Amino acid sequence: MHGPAGGIDVAALVDQVDDRLADFLAARRTMLDAVGPEVAALVDEAGVAVSGGKRLRPAFCVAGWHAAGGDPYDERAIRAAAALELLQAGALVHDDLMDGSDIRRGRPSAHRAFERRHVDAGWRGDAGRFGQGAALLLGDLLLTWSHELLRVSGFDPATIHRAAQVFDACTSEVTAGQYLDLVGQSSGAADEALALRVVRFKSASYTVVRPLHLGATLAGADQDLLDALTAYGEPVGAAFQLRDDVLGVFGDPAQTGKPAGDDLREGKRTVLLARTAARAGADGRSLLRSAVGDPDLGPADLRRLRELIVATGALASVEQTIAELEELGTSALDGVDATSDGGAGARDWLATLASAALRRTR
Repeated sequence: MHGPAGGIDVAALVDQVDDRLADFLAARRTMLDAVGPEVAALVDEAGVAVSGGKRLRPAFCVAGWHAAGGDPYDERAIRAAAALELLQAGALVHDDLMDGSDIRRGRPSAHRAFERRHVDAGWRGDAGRFGQGAALLLGDLLLTWSHELLRVSGFDPATIHRAAQVFDACTSEVTAGQYLDLVGQSSGAADEALALRVVRFKSASYTVVRPLHLGATLAGADQDLLDALTAYGEPVGAAFQLRDDVLGVFGDPAQTGKPAGDDLREGKRTVLLARTAARAGADGRSLLRSAVGDPDLGPADLRRLRELIVATGALASVEQTIAELEELGTSALDGVDATSDGGAGARDWLATLASAALRRTR
């Protein structure tokens, strides 16, 4: 993702987002000092939760702002875009808690880190329950702070009011999408239609469409531009999640920061698995039923599952769908170029962001 894109230095944008997050968390730390020294651990973990991300959501947000004629280096737009990283961090803390994930970005997930604090301090009670409770609070705090950062980004109240409606929709959709994901894991249904709804609301809208809308709305975009950004963002966002699903099974832990095959252990019912089940024979379906969702899934069964996914053609099918969705999204950029004041620079930036999002290894 780093490097020039359509005249925009994306690496510099990432650094600016990081700086705004650091400034915001430092101010929140000062504010919470009055509560007591114990709360410092909560702010410490908030800092961990927002560190190391790809910053794709802020990049799409600033791209939407630029497409509507905004200066991509406007400090207000950078702060508003950074709010999406706080939202993402809170969602990931809750996601890891629900999935029982031990690792996030190569480090202990929040509930495990809080559990370790309890153990190291020699406190009374169940360390696991303490970790879960503290992570729940951390996720809630990060979600609250995301809305606060948008509100204090520097735009006038009327603009913030319009943008807040987009941000609220983003928050609601990702929460509902997460519930759909939970239902899929619990029911064990190998249902591609359900998996695609999870893709749409848990990832596509939340990762690409709503960030684009947020930036464009802040810049005063009209409905024609919002529609054009949707036509680009929906297929690119869907392809982003399909790439995530592939990495969840075949990704290198050194790149993804999570154990190999973690999505299979957690029983995530993805499009990749739905297509595998639809193409597998009786033995393959039996393996899927017994192994997917097994928290103790070992290397041998993981290897067998990967071989099954490849042999059935499910992996090739998903890769083809990713390519088709990218083509569909980038072809919609003609509409963005025609209706925006950002010109070809915004169009080139969006094309580069799509490529970066869909060819990533983490």
